[in-house]
Amino acid sequence: MKKVFIAEDQTILRDLICRVLDQYPQIQVIGTSGDGQDAYERCLDQKPDIIILDIMMPYLNGIEVLRRLKAKNSKIQILVFSEAGSRNVIKQAIEAGVDGFLEKDISLTELEKAIERIIAGETYFGPKITETMRKIMLNPEQDNSLNSLTSRERQVLQLIAEGHTSKEIAKILNISYKTADTHRANIMDKLDKHNVAELTRYAISSGLTEKLKAL
Repeated sequence: MKKVFIAEDQTILRDLICRVLDQYPQIQVIGTSGDGQDAYERCLDQKPDIIILDIMMPYLNGIEVLRRLKAKNSKIQILVFSEAGSRNVIKQAIEAGVDGFLEKDISLTELEKAIERIIAGETYFGPKITETMRKIMLNPEQDNSLNSLTSRERQVLQLIAEGHTSKEIAKILNISYKTADTHRANIMDKLDKHNVAELTRYAISSGLTEKLKAL
């Protein structure tokens, strides 16, 4: 029996994926979440075999969830199912060890095919993702400045882009205000960004978050 956890911020899609998985007797859905930080913590606790993961989730984006979980257990299988299929996001997912990647405009048949391949311990990448991967291999150069940030700094950057103040970030991450403010200063220094608007634009272009407010 394969234990599956679904991390997706849209309720209707969580329900749809659960219904698709119901047809497989060898699968047990052990939990769902629409919050990246919550999904990460629950997966550490519940230890699923397979995770179906969205990228654009609040508090901790899917790429960071992927990185952290693969660092803890490289054998866990993670299938990304997301609208965020940009070159930068796909490259980050591959580097983090993703087992499959599908965009959300696929057919139900392709979703089922991907799930069956992942259950079998194989990898699966949708046609659009495969084409983007080919382009990345042909021209691998890109902005790697995001790699200069620590895991915690990437999360703080996401929270800044989502509109949270240093005080709110400190509360969310259970750290001191001073530490949150230090992270903010270090991020600005490393990325050579000088205000929240610049940080937010960078976070969006890097695939850390969606545009949540007008700049």
